[in-house]
Amino acid sequence: MRYWILEISSVKYPISNIQYQTMKVRIKKISPDINLPEYHTSESAGFDIASAADVVVPPGEVVKIPTGLVIEAPKGHFLLIAARSSLPLKKGLAMANGIGVVDPDYAGPNDEIHILVHNFTKEEVEVKKGERLAQGLFLPVEQAAWEEVDKLRDDDRGGMGSTGGYTQ
Repeated sequence: MRYWILEISSVKYPISNIQYQTMKVRIKKISPDINLPEYHTSESAGFDIASAADVVVPPGEVVKIPTGLVIEAPKGHFLLIAARSSLPLKKGLAMANGIGVVDPDYAGPNDEIHILVHNFTKEEVEVKKGERLAQGLFLPVEQAAWEEVDKLRDDDRGGMGSTGGYTQ
């Protein structure tokens, strides 16, 4: 099995004078003609993830778009996959599951990451190979150690929407 090590080294950007902490991430390209994900600006929070194939998404349907990538989130982190902000406006697509969560142990030889999209238009939507649809972010995570109790607080907050929905 051939893995690439995507090393995002610590870089200080002179314009913003920001020092970013970086990590090494193991990534496998399922096909040699797939590009590795990229950060497109010096201050991008997420890296872009593209389609690995031409795909037609029928109107009203949900389709899995292949990325051609297996990415192993570093220990103590998970990979969050979110739609690029332009996806609904430019393509008429939304991520069907809202966001994607990729666990560190989802990194076997065939654990390709897919982007699950819903076509909310009345027309077919064409996605081209190499088209950037989503962005990925590595976030730290902790697992809960549950402590069951009989009571949490003395007062209720008031339910969903109880803090109001408008600013004055």
